[in-house]
Amino acid sequence: MAGPTGAGYALGVAAEILSLSLVSLSAIFFVVDPLSAVPFFLAMTRDDSAEERRETALRAAFTAGVVLATFALAGHWILRVLGIGLPAFRVAGGIVLLLLALDMIRTQPSRTRITEKEVEAGAGKEDVAIVPLAMPLLAGPGSIATCIVLVARAREGPWWRVVPVLAAIAITAVASYVILAGAVRTERVLGRTGLAIVERAAGLLLVGISVQFIMDGLREGLPRF
Repeated sequence: MAGPTGAGYALGVAAEILSLSLVSLSAIFFVVDPLSAVPFFLAMTRDDSAEERRETALRAAFTAGVVLATFALAGHWILRVLGIGLPAFRVAGGIVLLLLALDMIRTQPSRTRITEKEVEAGAGKEDVAIVPLAMPLLAGPGSIATCIVLVARAREGPWWRVVPVLAAIAITAVASYVILAGAVRTERVLGRTGLAIVERAAGLLLVGISVQFIMDGLREGLPRF
């Protein structure tokens, strides 16, 4: 009896890890959305050589990954210190994501993500890797809120449920470097139309994720009669 029971438990854990990994990766990757950062990256690094662009992309992606992982792990204590309940933060994060997602569907630059003044200021800076590329373009309010909510949800179960979320952050950071380091090639292959199609699809997915965040927050926060 122990054999089948143990095998069934292992299969259940593997299925849960796979499901959590897919949910975390899709949510984090599409809210970070390195593809939509390509035009901004090219505008800010237009006078740089290919090697300088790769170095900038590496530092931006690495910094964004560290920032997201830090907020993901420390978010629980930050909310506790500020006296903010997780249900309220889920609703707030869902609203931020919804605003970002609607702008993505309309394929227009989101002020929730980065403003025109920040882009102009970045174009005139010698080093744009940390600000504004890493923050707020990649690791902005929406992506930080998403990571905090995902880890907070993972903490409700066994400790290993946090690992897929952190792995999703790492994979997204690596993907961001690859996309930005080859930004010229990425824009040439996908073109403006291709980037717009991808952004709309990502925005549609984020609408669903943001609504789910809001519904979860309301369900947990509202009193039950």
